[in-house]
Amino acid sequence: MVSRPAPASAAPPPMTGDGGPPGFDAFGRAVLEDVRDAVFLQDAAGVVRWANPAARAMTGDAEPHLRAVTEASGASPRAGGSATRTPAEPVAGHLEVAGHRRSARIRALPGGWHAWTVPADDVPPRRVADFLAETGPRLAAARGRHGTARVIAELAASALAETVFVLLPTTRGRWEWWSCERPAAQGHGRIRRVPAQVAPVLAATFGATGPPQQAPVPVSEVATLPSVVADRFAGHTDVSVVSLGPSVSAEVTGALLLGRRGDAEFGAEQSRAVAGFAAAAGTALANVQRYTRQEEATRGLETTLRPIDPPALDGARFETWYEPAGGVLAVGGDFFDVLPHDDGSAFLVLGDVCGKGPEAAALTGRVRHALTALAMVERDGRTLLRLLNELLIAGGSSRFATLVLGTAKPSDGGVGLTLASGGHPAPLIVRRSGVVEEVTVPGTLVGISPQARFAEAEVRLERGDVCLLYTDGITEARNRHEQTELFGDDRLRAVLAAAAGEPAREVVRQLRQAVRDWLGSSAHDDIAVLAIECGD
Repeated sequence: MVSRPAPASAAPPPMTGDGGPPGFDAFGRAVLEDVRDAVFLQDAAGVVRWANPAARAMTGDAEPHLRAVTEASGASPRAGGSATRTPAEPVAGHLEVAGHRRSARIRALPGGWHAWTVPADDVPPRRVADFLAETGPRLAAARGRHGTARVIAELAASALAETVFVLLPTTRGRWEWWSCERPAAQGHGRIRRVPAQVAPVLAATFGATGPPQQAPVPVSEVATLPSVVADRFAGHTDVSVVSLGPSVSAEVTGALLLGRRGDAEFGAEQSRAVAGFAAAAGTALANVQRYTRQEEATRGLETTLRPIDPPALDGARFETWYEPAGGVLAVGGDFFDVLPHDDGSAFLVLGDVCGKGPEAAALTGRVRHALTALAMVERDGRTLLRLLNELLIAGGSSRFATLVLGTAKPSDGGVGLTLASGGHPAPLIVRRSGVVEEVTVPGTLVGISPQARFAEAEVRLERGDVCLLYTDGITEARNRHEQTELFGDDRLRAVLAAAAGEPAREVVRQLRQAVRDWLGSSAHDDIAVLAIECGD
């Protein structure tokens, strides 16, 4: 016997195009699409030109090696009187893919072409465990309800059925559906829900509370579904449905409609494959729902906790910079507020709650809400700080806060500021002349001791002057090259002195740029800045 290797070729292409053996037309290609056996078509030069879906599934991206085995027969004379055996047309051989060998039948075709057929029975059956292991990462990587449902349909159509519909309940008595049909046709839309009395199997599946179990759907029930679904299952020998598993916590329910024309991919293990896949798909949907709710809650918290832009005030302008440290929430422990009074003045506060992240943000919300309520009935800054201190201690929080608060009141072409502090960095006045002044306001940390004491100071801004309230995220910003080196008070004062005479917006812009240049891509603490400018 003689082993004759075929010329090497790349991974077999799909059955498209017009090239092929003489007399082989679109009808022949269509027939091979549904053949369970793997079929390769090899041209006269020994190059694999076509492969049906079963063959492509067998080889994947690997290069197939086809080797023919022939029996020598017949003699033909050669020059010099010697004789040699003429090889007969090969009728058998084997396919080698990634080190695995499988038997193949070879049939001669017109024009020197050959058809290589690897019987399906010669292919080791796909294992359920392997299928579920392959689908897990795809489901985990899917994003959003739409993306996850689409991936579920694709994966189910790759092994469990030729036609797949994912059905999820939506608003106004409807189902949202995602479909996939072999080889890759996809669809998406919404349909009316079918009443339980005409679709009892589907209704029971949506209402199931136990592990997913596959159930056959009678032809009469399939016919009651809207035509966009029912028409797709025409000609299928088997239609079944399985629950995607309701989740009590996420309130997710859904169903997977499966239609097959041929034999089950996993044979006697098909039901186990369907149930295992449905459970994994339901878990993925539940995780998406849970994540979506967490996102909604997070956005709601951020909306409530994130400072809002200060209102307009005759005779005074406000400029802010708010940049929380990175984390789950786009808010942190730093905050500011400007609340106008009916007499043309405004209550203002800037503070820093110990720590960062969600816990600091939660306490920040309590502090802001408490001050908003207290400021409606109390104007004295020292009294406000004392009341807030008592509230925090009574609340049992182990965290503390530093604050500077007071009143801004425009009058006689300037702005009068009355400021009280609770352990916060001293406010800075940037005079139009270029002088940077510190407003000395001693005070104790808020929320630490019942004996805390607070002081108050009054200053006046003239036209072109800017008062800067800031948190220690500025002065404690770490250098991008040397993490032990802080931005510090001296650099802060230098930046402000260089910006003297500029509007508050420009002062804050230059400070922001200087700190960002200093930080580079390094992490930073929460940052909050409130600038008050005496304006027109």
